[in-house]
Amino acid sequence: MNDLFYWLFIGSKGGINRVKIVKLLKENPYNAKNISDKLGLNYKTVRHHLKLLEEHDIVITPPGVRYGAVYFLTEEMKENYEMFEKIQENISKVK
Repeated sequence: MNDLFYWLFIGSKGGINRVKIVKLLKENPYNAKNISDKLGLNYKTVRHHLKLLEEHDIVITPPGVRYGAVYFLTEEMKENYEMFEKIQENISKVK
């Protein structure tokens, strides 16, 4: 999980936006439009990052819901959130 976190949040373009999305979803579940509005990011950009986070089991939506789907952190992400926080600390050192 550590390697995946480094790649998703530090080692690839857009990592900072993915960090912002995960931190926001830690507070409350939101749909892509809400995330876009709250973070001031382009909707298509948010959808791209959510798709990537979903593919890597960081976020999840209720089964069968697509339009307006609300995103939540997965249980695995919640269990590893402390590791995520440590990686966040390294972002400022890398950038």
